[in-house]
Amino acid sequence: MKAKVTVTLKSGVLDPQGKAIAGALGHLGFAGVGEVRQGKYFEIELAETDRARAAEQVKAMCEKLIANTVIENYHIDVG
Repeated sequence: MKAKVTVTLKSGVLDPQGKAIAGALGHLGFAGVGEVRQGKYFEIELAETDRARAAEQVKAMCEKLIANTVIENYHIDVG
């Protein structure tokens, strides 16, 4: 089973990399670009066959290592 995890900064947390990307896009001629927020994406292969147990395992992984839950949110898609 494969889990896909998207990690993004929480609203209100400064995102200097996103700000730099937005500025660079403007300099490259992409008009109308507002705020840009950057994040991380993970694909995790699991031996687990039960979707609910796999989701629980990945949630624990996110809470313990993958995401800094003080400043980041995460979304899990197990399939």
